[in-house]
Amino acid sequence: MPTLYEVEHLHQPDGWLSPGFLEVGDDGQILSVSARCPAGRRAEKLAGYGVPGLSNLHSHAFQRALAGRTEFVTGALAEDNLWTWRKEMYRMVDRLTPEAYEAIAALVYLEMLKFGMTAVCEFHYVHHQSGGAHFANPAEMSDRLIAAAADTGLGLTLLPVLYAHGGIGKPAEPTQQRFVHDVDAYLALIDTLRSRRTDHPDLHIGLALHSLRAVTPEEAKAALAGMNALDPQARLHIHVSETTHEVAEVEAGLGARPVQWLLDNTGLDDRWCLVHATHLDASEIAGAAASGAVAGLCPLTEATMGDGFFPLVEYHQAGGAWGIGTDSHYATSIAEELRMLECGKRLELRRRNVIAQPSATGPVHSGPVHSGRVHFDMALRGGEQASGQGGGALIIGRRADLLMLDADRNVLLGHGPQTALDAWMLGGTENPVRDVMIGGKWVVRGGYHPQEARIKANYRAAMAQLTT
Repeated sequence: MPTLYEVEHLHQPDGWLSPGFLEVGDDGQILSVSARCPAGRRAEKLAGYGVPGLSNLHSHAFQRALAGRTEFVTGALAEDNLWTWRKEMYRMVDRLTPEAYEAIAALVYLEMLKFGMTAVCEFHYVHHQSGGAHFANPAEMSDRLIAAAADTGLGLTLLPVLYAHGGIGKPAEPTQQRFVHDVDAYLALIDTLRSRRTDHPDLHIGLALHSLRAVTPEEAKAALAGMNALDPQARLHIHVSETTHEVAEVEAGLGARPVQWLLDNTGLDDRWCLVHATHLDASEIAGAAASGAVAGLCPLTEATMGDGFFPLVEYHQAGGAWGIGTDSHYATSIAEELRMLECGKRLELRRRNVIAQPSATGPVHSGPVHSGRVHFDMALRGGEQASGQGGGALIIGRRADLLMLDADRNVLLGHGPQTALDAWMLGGTENPVRDVMIGGKWVVRGGYHPQEARIKANYRAAMAQLTT
């Protein structure tokens, strides 16, 4: 039977219902939303703020094991940046077993759930054994991620990564052999993984090109053509313009800046997620925004790597879609990522509320425009577009992915609907997520996940193996 919930404050695309009545079918889809209880029905009451679950649009789950382990320098390091950090990452990858991969992913997926994410786009490139030998099951490492998502209940958009070269015109390095496929083997892996959806209905399979450094134009076009034949609606992701070094290498090797090359050669559209996109010129900002592609921002990872600031204000004003990923998982919280994004730009621009501005050309707003609401709603829409999971809004026909925020947590104490999202995103460090529903099923209640103790124990064992 469908379940009816009376939510004290229910997020809607154009405001709030206080209360809001949300009806969820047995299939996990939202059947109705209203401001009044349907006649003759009884509803289960949910106190607090009911908001849609968020999609994390960029994750490298295994890199959670590196958080806090690379924050040092030695006399041998003349400069410490993404490229020097990458050497530490490769050393860890060399020891990564399938069992450890699953254990790390399960912990980071559990953390995502507890911080309000109901789906993740996993940018997955550790495919083979140490040294590059293939597993007997070519999908072994992918299957470990699928198992971790199933164990926690998190929706998974799995993005196997095509990685073929160590740079433009360079062979893959010995430390990169675990990542490498040719196009035919890569498409065979995707085809295999698509068959896993029979047993995992919340599993979606897309395509990821590691970067324009790691695939040739011919390989990129062949992979995209193959993916289009398998699924013309599949999500397409790529690392792009993360560093100035990358921009210079692609411009020298391909004759155009990275995003411009994509605009000129791939038919960039709303299936695409441009991960990082930190260093864009004015033409690329305009072109990417107009294409409908999502800019996949990972502010805390970009900050910890010293990559630079995304041109948020210009991209937002151009009408560009953007969302949030937690990438290397220095924090597994979209609220913290959004705080870094907003406050980082405030520091750079030396002003407040950098994108929550009334339109100079549009209609006059009837009330104030709130930064927390703008950031939350943009991350919500951009994440759903990048993941294709079917959630992203508490409206009829969407998957019932619902977060209940506890109004009695200190960060929300004394707030009402108009400022609750400001408080969560910008007003404190306490996590107010109390309950998490995915597809109509509660996976976290009262901050508790039933598999948490086992997942943590497995993670401790994995880390002991990786760090000894």
